[in-house]
Amino acid sequence: MNPIQIKDKKFALSIPDVEIQKAVREVGEAINRDLADKNPLFICVLNGAFMFAGDLMKTVNIPCEITFIKLSSYNGLYSTGAVKEMIGLNESVVGRNVVVVEDIVDTGLTMERILESLRAKGASEIKIATFLQKPDALQRDITVDYVAMRIPNDFIVGYGLDYDGYGRNLKDIYTVVD
Repeated sequence: MNPIQIKDKKFALSIPDVEIQKAVREVGEAINRDLADKNPLFICVLNGAFMFAGDLMKTVNIPCEITFIKLSSYNGLYSTGAVKEMIGLNESVVGRNVVVVEDIVDTGLTMERILESLRAKGASEIKIATFLQKPDALQRDITVDYVAMRIPNDFIVGYGLDYDGYGRNLKDIYTVVD
C-alpha cells in the first residue's frame, strides 16, 4: 500500500484494522473474566481513546458504566511534558472499581497524573486498559493491566490517534516515514 499524506508528513500502513479488532476483542474478553462481579466504571481518555473505547465496550458484556475525561500533553509530534485537564471527571469514584481506557501509554506521564487523581478521589481499585503501549518510551513506574498491542517508539496515527488533529478517523494504524 502506498504511503498516505497528512499535512507535511508521510505515513505507511503498520497495523491493519483486522489485527486491531482481534487485539481489542482479546482485551475485552480478559476484562470480562477479571471484572465479572466488580461493576467497573470505565473512564475513556479523550480524544485519542474514543475508537478503542467504542470497540472495547462492544466486547465488554459485564455490568458497567462509562464516562469521559479529556487531557492534553502533545503538540504536533512531541509530548510537551505537561498534562492539562481539558474536561474533568464528573462522576464519583469513591469505593469504585475503575478502568482507565487510554489510546496509548508511552512516557506514562499522563497515566501517572490520572492514577494520582483517581486515588485522591477515593477509587477502590484502578486498572489500566490501553490500546497501544510503547515499552521503550516508558519513564514512569506504572503497571498497565490490559494492553492490546505493544509497538516501537515511533510516531503513529489512525484509530483515534492523530497528527495535529488529523488522522483520527483512519481505521488502520500508520507509522510516520517522512
